[in-house]
Amino acid sequence: MNRPSRPDRRRLWGLSVLATALLAGACTDGGTDPNRGAPPAPSTVPTSAAAPSASSSTATTVTIPRSAFVDLPAELRKGAPQPMEVADALPKLCAEEFATGGRSVTAGAAMMSTYQTPGDPPENVPYGTLHQTVFAFTGTGAGDYLRRVRAALALCRSFPERGATVTVRSQPLASTGDDALLVTLTRPATSLDGSPAEGTTTSQITVVKLADAVTVVHDQGWEGSSNNPDLADDVARAAARGLDSWQR
Repeated sequence: MNRPSRPDRRRLWGLSVLATALLAGACTDGGTDPNRGAPPAPSTVPTSAAAPSASSSTATTVTIPRSAFVDLPAELRKGAPQPMEVADALPKLCAEEFATGGRSVTAGAAMMSTYQTPGDPPENVPYGTLHQTVFAFTGTGAGDYLRRVRAALALCRSFPERGATVTVRSQPLASTGDDALLVTLTRPATSLDGSPAEGTTTSQITVVKLADAVTVVHDQGWEGSSNNPDLADDVARAAARGLDSWQR
């Protein structure tokens, strides 16, 4: 299964913008997918978490639709996005930096997408994957979540992974949502069999807050290869648009 060289892939990816049309439909609640492997879910699926309504004592069910997630244009889509469990989608570095850790979460859901480069033949392996989680909050929960993530990352400059050391660098993303953060993970490169290879590889985590929601997108290259860091801004803007379209 052939994969273009990294310079060629970077050039091809520059031809496309990730922020395009948004998917229709909905995700399962809290990232738990009891029908994993089943046909696509209907257009809306309520989550199990409920938040008290401001105007009554009746609990209001919060639903996270598929339109809240990043979509890929057809030429970049390797396969149909699939629901996954939040616990599997959220990256783990030194600890549980991206866990919510609070009662202000009213719902959570996660999706996994595989992507390719434009014009790739069907037999080629994917370029990489996006593991995305969306959380809905009440009150100041969304802002509190970003503060907890930043505090945890300040204590996590590196962590061990399969006998190697992964370095962690985080930086703010300006003009993205209400608040946004980009985390770059750099690790020694390995071959497909896990043996050491020359150079390093990267993956990136984009965290975007907009109104009462936060999304975490983990962009990873296929089988341990690098993602494309040049696409970080496009991923962040697409993630913000997804949250915005849902909360309008």
